[in-house]
Amino acid sequence: MDRIDVLRAFVTVASENSFTKAADKLQLSPQLISKYVSRLEENVGIRLLNRTTRKVHLTEAGLRYFQRAQQVLDDFDDLDTQLNDLQDEVRGLLRISAPVSFATSHLARLINDFRKAHPHVNVDLQLNDRKVDIVEEGFDIALRIGRLKSSSLIAKAIVPIELVFCAAPEYLAKHGTPQQLDDLVEHQLLSYSYMEKTPFWPEGNQAMLCNNGDVLVQSAIEGAGITLQPTFICAEAIKSGKLQMVLSDYVPEPLGLYAVYPHRKLLASKVRTFIDFLDGYFGTPPYWDRLIK
Repeated sequence: MDRIDVLRAFVTVASENSFTKAADKLQLSPQLISKYVSRLEENVGIRLLNRTTRKVHLTEAGLRYFQRAQQVLDDFDDLDTQLNDLQDEVRGLLRISAPVSFATSHLARLINDFRKAHPHVNVDLQLNDRKVDIVEEGFDIALRIGRLKSSSLIAKAIVPIELVFCAAPEYLAKHGTPQQLDDLVEHQLLSYSYMEKTPFWPEGNQAMLCNNGDVLVQSAIEGAGITLQPTFICAEAIKSGKLQMVLSDYVPEPLGLYAVYPHRKLLASKVRTFIDFLDGYFGTPPYWDRLIK
C-alpha cells in the first residue's frame, strides 16, 4: 500500500468531510478510501477521524496530523513538478510587477538575458511603486524593495539595498555639510513619498516630496537639497562627483529586494526559473555598490 496514496486519501477525506466525496475526487472506490484511512489509523495508533452517518470530522490528533500530511503532499507534488520541468521547455507569459526606478535602471538587461536563456517565455513587465495585489491583479511575481513583513505571500531575498544621504557639492558648499542627523532640520530635504517613517529622516522642512527616486536624485544633482536614496539610483552620480555622500555614519540598515509570489505549491516553471535566474544575477555586493566601495 503506497504511503503517499494513503496520505492523499486521508487528506482528501478530511478536506471533503466525506468518504464518498473523497472517492469521487480521487476516482477510487469508497471502500478503498476507507481501507486506506483505517490502515493509516492502525499504523499511527490513534483515531484521526470521527465518523457519523452524514459527515466525517477530524479529531484533535487528526487535525495536527492533517496539517503535516498536507505539507508532505505539497512537497511531494512540488518535487514532481520540478522533475517534470527538467524535461519540459519553460514557456508562457510571465507577468511581473516591479518598482519604477529599479526597473528603469536594472531590469532591461536582466530580462533580455533571461529571454535569451528561455526564448519561449514572454514577459509582461508593469512598473509601479505601490504594492500591487499580486493575486487580484494577475501577476506571477512582484519585485519589492523594503523590509520583509509577515504575509501570506512567499518572498525570496534577492539582494540587499543600501541607502545613502547625498547632495550636490555645490549645495553643500553653500549650505554646509551636516555632521549629525539633527542637522538635517536646517537643510532643504528631498523626500520620497512612499518612505516609511524612520528616525533617520525628519518630517519637517520638506523642500520637495516626490514618488519617484530618479526625480529626487536629479533634483539633488541640480543643487536642490539633500536626499536619502538607494544606491542603485545614485551610485553613478556619486562616482562621477555629481553627488557627494554625507552622514555616512548614520545610514539606515539596508533594505532588501525581494521576489514575492503567491504560492509555493506547484509553482509554475516559468516563475521558478525566473526566481532562480534572479538569484546572484546582480552580484555580491551588487554591481552598483561596487562603483562607490
